[in-house]
Amino acid sequence: MAFRQPFNLATRRVPSALAARAVRASLPSPIVARSVVARFQSTDSGAGQKQGGGNGLLWVALLGAAGAGGYYYYTTLSEEEKANAFTLDKPLNYQEVYNEIARLLDSNPEYDDGSYGPVLVRLAWHAAGTYDKESKTGGSNGATMRFPTEGGHGANAGLKVARDLLEPVKAKFKKITYSDLWSIGGVAAVQEMGGPTIPWRPGRTDSTEDKTTPDGRLPDASRDHSHIRDIFYRMGFNDQEIVALIGAHALGRCHADRSGFDGPWTRAPTSFSNDFFQRLLEERWVERKWKGPRQFADKASGDLMMLPADLALIKDRSFKKYVDLYAKDQDKFFQDFAAAFQKLLELGVPFKGDEPTIIFKRLDEQQ
Repeated sequence: MAFRQPFNLATRRVPSALAARAVRASLPSPIVARSVVARFQSTDSGAGQKQGGGNGLLWVALLGAAGAGGYYYYTTLSEEEKANAFTLDKPLNYQEVYNEIARLLDSNPEYDDGSYGPVLVRLAWHAAGTYDKESKTGGSNGATMRFPTEGGHGANAGLKVARDLLEPVKAKFKKITYSDLWSIGGVAAVQEMGGPTIPWRPGRTDSTEDKTTPDGRLPDASRDHSHIRDIFYRMGFNDQEIVALIGAHALGRCHADRSGFDGPWTRAPTSFSNDFFQRLLEERWVERKWKGPRQFADKASGDLMMLPADLALIKDRSFKKYVDLYAKDQDKFFQDFAAAFQKLLELGVPFKGDEPTIIFKRLDEQQ
């Protein structure tokens, strides 16, 4: 049993709920309790009587009992209950949340290419990418993917891995919402894999299952440039921001048992870089001959892949000029990606206006 207001050892104060419980525990019976209250009332209500004498002694006795009772109850808690009690009153330190996530990224060498980073970026991206600027629904606020309806959407296949990975962090930092937690996960993954610094603000809330968004709001990798624009324009992005965000395909790989597609976009899938744009332009892409959905392989080795929606970026004149720019200038890509990704993670969030903008320090910057 964890108290909502823990006994404060630093100031020797006992929270009100604990004090009341302590007083009840210290009085031998309800009869005695009523007699103490009756004595207090008679002392306090007499006209013209001096204030402070017996009244003060009574308060000293009650506070003493409360303190003793509070200490007694605190000592009977398990270590976990004591930790939880203090955690509930401790201000949330978002850098500590970031650090906890960052330490998980390389915790399982057997997962994919040895990092959970790419799947955490995908979780943050898909949680936010449901936003509709017209209806003001979906977006980074709500974390409705934790419910089976949205979690079961085809585009979210495999993201249970990322959600489960962050559960121990949620358990440790009980005050944080899932939607804030998932967005920090995306920021931590990008930064720890060598990407740009992403400014971040807290303030997301978790919604109920009835706020789940309909299927079909996320990009379909098998479609063309018109579909890409429809999806991203609905969220409020322009062509430059679209290309910058898709540059995150430098990370990770597709899985045949999830999206149906298979393979990595680059040869360094756990390093954030502009290599996706360079591969897109420098490799010769041929249609892969296999039983899966239509995708493309690099002709030279067949080890890399591109999706139809990826190749659409170099077939559309407006998109291609940004592909060319980012392939040549990684610093510019990092700058534009950071701005677009921050915007993505804030879609649909009901900020009050007084939230701090936090710049998270990478783990190696804290050593």
